[in-house]
Amino acid sequence: MKRFLSLWVICFLVFLLPAQAQSKRTQEENKVAAAVDQFKAALISGERAALEALVTDKLSYGHSSGKIEDKTTFVETLASGKSDFVTVDLTNQTIQVSGKTAIVRHQLSATTNDSGNPGTVKLGVLLVWQKQRGHWKLLARQAYKI
Repeated sequence: MKRFLSLWVICFLVFLLPAQAQSKRTQEENKVAAAVDQFKAALISGERAALEALVTDKLSYGHSSGKIEDKTTFVETLASGKSDFVTVDLTNQTIQVSGKTAIVRHQLSATTNDSGNPGTVKLGVLLVWQKQRGHWKLLARQAYKI
């Protein structure tokens, strides 16, 4: 009986505890995915308060052209309509969480209306998210043409 009980405890430790750890990672990945969805909605709406709430004060936002914006410039560019996303579709998304940092990669296809000029864009995007006070915030973004 003791042998059976010992075997059961070992099986529990070997199989169930790693599953619980995986479950926690999945929960964090889901929270990051929700933040990405909120960010996508804010890109389309251009709502200043939503954009400011989703990015860190030290944001580094890199465009596929090589242009890099800080938080103030990034928010102003979208809120003013200088950069205007009409639709955004994200595909092939992957999320990796390591502590309070998350790396997200996806492909972005969008229709735009920058300063009143309609266009389309297809980009590869790398996002770095940081967990601050329990919320995932965008720390860095780099896009590249595909």
